[in-house]
Amino acid sequence: MTLTALDQNRPATAADPNILRAEFNALRSGCGIYDLRESARLSITGGDRVRWLNGMVTNNIRDLPPSHGVYAFLLNPQGRIQADLYAYNRGDSLLVETDRGLLEKILQIFDHYIIMDDVGLRNVSEQLAGIGVAGPRTRDVLRTAGADLPQLVPLQFVDLRWRDASLIVVRGDNPSVDSYSIWVEPGHSASLSKALAEAGATPVGIDALELLRIASGIPRYGQDIRERDLPQETEQTRALNFSKGCYIGQEIVERIRSRGTVHRKFSGFEIDGLLPPPGAKVQIDGKDVGEITSAALLPVGDGHRAVALGYVRREFGTPGKQLDAGDVKASVSDLPFKGIFDGVS
Repeated sequence: MTLTALDQNRPATAADPNILRAEFNALRSGCGIYDLRESARLSITGGDRVRWLNGMVTNNIRDLPPSHGVYAFLLNPQGRIQADLYAYNRGDSLLVETDRGLLEKILQIFDHYIIMDDVGLRNVSEQLAGIGVAGPRTRDVLRTAGADLPQLVPLQFVDLRWRDASLIVVRGDNPSVDSYSIWVEPGHSASLSKALAEAGATPVGIDALELLRIASGIPRYGQDIRERDLPQETEQTRALNFSKGCYIGQEIVERIRSRGTVHRKFSGFEIDGLLPPPGAKVQIDGKDVGEITSAALLPVGDGHRAVALGYVRREFGTPGKQLDAGDVKASVSDLPFKGIFDGVS
């Protein structure tokens, strides 16, 4: 997920490269709309819910204000990442959002650690339908469609009335484009989607959103973040809080922070040549120093820009460092990739 990482399992793909370019450009310069059907939600209730979840995940739930959320990891006792998620303070409950494919795993881990705690878990994924919108014109589109938003900070949400429907609108945390998740009763989902499209939102599919994810440098759990990875290796400092107290795996995370012993980091790569496949080794002088986890041809300008995400040993992770990825050259890059979101040419 890291959507907020945006949701990664969306409607139909764009087989036509011209359609894909148009959809990607809508996300870069206009407003794209897409389905969040593969997002799952878990309601956590009970008097111990805040203390208990604060002891489960890597970010600070204890001090989370109402109507705000955080991105966090769920670790095992060895500090390895078991899942990623967003947690939101709904006042009388906490709402956890994650990829639908991770929900059962998270539920099993959560159930294991509820002992004498006053905590209730309920899968509420089917109670609300999810619509995503992203791009620099998103607020204008929402306003035109009749959903005028107050100013929100990333991962803040607001409850709105739209016509005769109740909406929960969450501002996303994509560093490159303005994005929002809209949760609505399933019976109103089609009419809301239609209104947003009529207001100027362009329907986009999974391929365009994958390009946006990679261009923005957002890792996806199961592809760029795996069970063997440690939190600091992922460079997702937004998921970590070092003053919140104890949680599962906290000893390992704190040891890495205090000793600086993590040896590799999540990074971007500019590719000169054909795209390397996920799993391709990154090398220098024939020695493995990293790996590719995602790659994409970004339709920018009159052509394409080849980029990749992956890991590299820290001593070789300086932006501009020239490395090999199979038969092609890979230059280390900061994330998000520069020059992608400065306008459409």
